[in-house]
Amino acid sequence: MKPVKVGVIGLGTVGGGTVNVLKRNAQEIARRAGREIVVSRAAARNLDQPRICDTHGIDLTTDPFLIVNDPDIDVVVELMGGYALARELVLTAIENGKHVVTANKALIALHGNEIFAAASRKGVMVLFEAAVAGGIPIIKAIREGLSGNRIKWLAGIINGTGNFILTEMRDKGRDFADVLAEAQALGYAEADPTFDVEGIDAGHKLTILASIAFGIPLQFDKVFTEGITRITRLDVEYAEELGYRIKHLGIARNTEQGVELRVHPTLIPNRRLIANVNGVMNAVLVCGDAVGPTLYYGAGAGAEPTASAVVADLVDVVRAMTSDPENRVPHLAFHADAIVDLPILPAEEIRTAYYLRLTAEDKPGVLADVTRILAGHNISIEALIQKEPLKDQTSVSIIMLTQLTSEKEMNAAIAEIEALATVTGQVARIRLETLG
Repeated sequence: MKPVKVGVIGLGTVGGGTVNVLKRNAQEIARRAGREIVVSRAAARNLDQPRICDTHGIDLTTDPFLIVNDPDIDVVVELMGGYALARELVLTAIENGKHVVTANKALIALHGNEIFAAASRKGVMVLFEAAVAGGIPIIKAIREGLSGNRIKWLAGIINGTGNFILTEMRDKGRDFADVLAEAQALGYAEADPTFDVEGIDAGHKLTILASIAFGIPLQFDKVFTEGITRITRLDVEYAEELGYRIKHLGIARNTEQGVELRVHPTLIPNRRLIANVNGVMNAVLVCGDAVGPTLYYGAGAGAEPTASAVVADLVDVVRAMTSDPENRVPHLAFHADAIVDLPILPAEEIRTAYYLRLTAEDKPGVLADVTRILAGHNISIEALIQKEPLKDQTSVSIIMLTQLTSEKEMNAAIAEIEALATVTGQVARIRLETLG
């Protein structure tokens, strides 16, 4: 059979890694796919830029539209990133009857509903395994391996930059700003790290995972996000003292009231495997009603780990190119007419436990005032530590773990606690999940 011709848009880290893997493992990939897969054309912004891949035999261009409009291209691999142009290119490729593979989580999270509808009309596939957790095949695991389960919840460390920062803060007692600067120097974080440290990148990925897990539309605008910029060394140390570790988690849970979609710093018992995922590594914990909790761990970024997922999608496309569109695995795991628009819970209705840290005057009655306020909002205390004041200081740190309560009640309680004349500054609040 003739080779499947692929056009790659973007020859940066992931694009270069994809070309390398396709060339190096060409024979093995052909054995798995049933046909040879060849990169015939590629687009890059600057053709003179040094690359990590061998582009010999590939027709290079600076115009990506030449690729999506090329009648000889069977599959377009979009690895350029961004929103508007990537959307236009992908929709054009689909309109031209081409299959698409992408690693663009923002594109899928924001425009996936439109893209999948267009793909269904044209009978083509859009695959996006590399959009979430790099080389970890988490999308295939949920969409296919766990398809016999009703997914109850999932929780993931799905941004390596944030995990690197929190790991360094814990292991070496460093401050957030110091570690962020190192992450930028190492290339883990961008010059503008907002997407990583504020949870936006993880929110894009959680949107995709939740849609596949629960059969709901992609709804990034309803994801609650909170970053790690306010986490201090003290919080990391106190969490360790209480038997917990702080991780920046994306959490999706299907409840009777609706679906929780949230990204935020989270205390996790340090005995959990996911609490021991360190550095830039990613991990996703998925709980199904039949299988129970399952953990998926690996490199969440990098040239060849991400290329591994891109190439796996290419193999799936080639395997299914001769099958009827109706018999292929649906884009979001559920057939389009079976997608259910379940309500997404507002952040205030989410129920979880909490870690609280406050600074108060070292005098009788202060702790009683705090516990009275919590009790008034039906919030029970699970554990409490009151630190001795340092020499020449008149204030103390009070650390509490609470039992389950709603975000709404906790917001109200914190507002009252911060209004006490004996409490200084803001109350530090980190959500806590046992993931049991």
